[in-house]
Amino acid sequence: MGSKPQGVSPYGVLDMIGNVWEWAEDDWHDSYTGAPANGSAWIDSPRGSSRVLRGGSWYDTYSELLRASVRYGDPSVRADGIGFRCAGSQ
Repeated sequence: MGSKPQGVSPYGVLDMIGNVWEWAEDDWHDSYTGAPANGSAWIDSPRGSSRVLRGGSWYDTYSELLRASVRYGDPSVRADGIGFRCAGSQ
């Protein structure tokens, strides 16, 4: 059970934003043109030098940053509001 049930995604997922910006496996791209259509990570060969951060954190004061679709791509950034999500299936 999530802490904000009114924020459930169309897929039934809860609590996806507002904790920390989360590192994703994807390499950074300026747009989604050419992205995998099956939802898999978009990884270049060779790997790109930038990765994707998603979602906003407790530190962000602008509500437009608190969306899973918000992305940022500079891997040199270090901040208290950046981390990762541990996930599993039942």
